Amino acid sequence: MFDTHVNLHGEAFADDLGPVLTRAREAGVRRFLAICDRFDNFDAVRAIAGANPDMWCSVGTHPHHAKDFQHVTADMLVEAAADPKVVAIGETGLDFHYGYSPEAEQVASLLAHIDAARRTGLPIILHTREADAFMADILEAEHAKGPFAILLHCYTGGADLAQRALKLGAFFSVSGILSFKSAKDVRAVMSDVPIEQIILETDCPYLAPVPMRGRRNEPAYLVHVAEALASLKEMSVGDVSAMTEANALRLFSRIGV
Repeated sequence: MFDTHVNLHGEAFADDLGPVLTRAREAGVRRFLAICDRFDNFDAVRAIAGANPDMWCSVGTHPHHAKDFQHVTADMLVEAAADPKVVAIGETGLDFHYGYSPEAEQVASLLAHIDAARRTGLPIILHTREADAFMADILEAEHAKGPFAILLHCYTGGADLAQRALKLGAFFSVSGILSFKSAKDVRAVMSDVPIEQIILETDCPYLAPVPMRGRRNEPAYLVHVAEALASLKEMSVGDVSAMTEANALRLFSRIGV
């Protein structure tokens, strides 16, 4: 299995990163992608990835922090992405639920990340909340200027954004949310997304899947996400694990095999 969205830089793992990774490897997780959520965290995230031969990282700024990194340009992202351990641009996107950053600054940041993704050939990792139509419009307009690979991570959006993004070749990652009893809408949307376009993630330290609800999430629990997806797609867990790992390697092509 490949955990494509794990936050190992935060304080939740500061004291026991080694045991967390050991438990994940024992559970069958063979590759990790450490996500950069603030540009000023990149050096630390990159150092964690560099210390582990089975880990890679991204570079970018979450939309919550867009207001604090207005100075970060596509050129800066491209320069950071020259490091071979960097396999994706982001996490970036639009979040109009919390409004931690003004919409205009989120959009400007997103466009800079898209420019960097297009120029580097690396996939862009997108967070979208209460901005489905706006995100779809931007992706379609920007894709028309020149293609770039898209990952809509921890997808909880609607069917319209999903279908419009699929026409652009987008991938989708599913998390522990897929196993939640309350997530009927998420399962309904993902049932119409081809398995060839789906990958797995934990998005830890939150969103622990059933039967681990209430615990701090960690990559070792990825098997339960695979179980939830297997149930949805009426496949074996082994086939889901193998296919989603292959999908992830196709998306994050810099990793190789």
